[in-house]
Amino acid sequence: MPILKEINNWVIRLASWATIFFMAVIAIVIPYEVFGRYVIGSMSTWSGEVSTYSLVWASMMGGAVGLKKGYQVGMTTVLEKVPPFVGKLLQGAGYFCMFGFLGIMVYFGALQTLLNQNQTSPAMGIIMSLPYAALPIGFLFMFLITLEEFLQFLGLGVREE
Repeated sequence: MPILKEINNWVIRLASWATIFFMAVIAIVIPYEVFGRYVIGSMSTWSGEVSTYSLVWASMMGGAVGLKKGYQVGMTTVLEKVPPFVGKLLQGAGYFCMFGFLGIMVYFGALQTLLNQNQTSPAMGIIMSLPYAALPIGFLFMFLITLEEFLQFLGLGVREE
């Protein structure tokens, strides 16, 4: 478990910096795109793709960071209203649903990434596996975070200090 915790600390640092980077790219490219369209009268061909792909990466990396910080939707009221044993069962079932969903998303995201390795984007000509890779990577990060939380839920994890 300490190894998983260390991996997840690294994952969260990486995802945090990636989110900041891709949001900065969006913050620069979108005003440039608006300036080009309305002031200069012509728009660059690459700016739409850069902003779209940056949004995908920022969303997936930000989703992992948000999951670690507890920003996901929960049903705490239900868990508080039922007996503690039932609440624990519901929490456990929630973890298994998360594992199923995230596992499926990692698998199909990786499959989609591999299927698009020969396709290039129309404006920039980059391999489409690069934008698609945000899906399996982001969902894998979320899977690892959920695994750590699940192990803590079972009492097997290193407690937060």
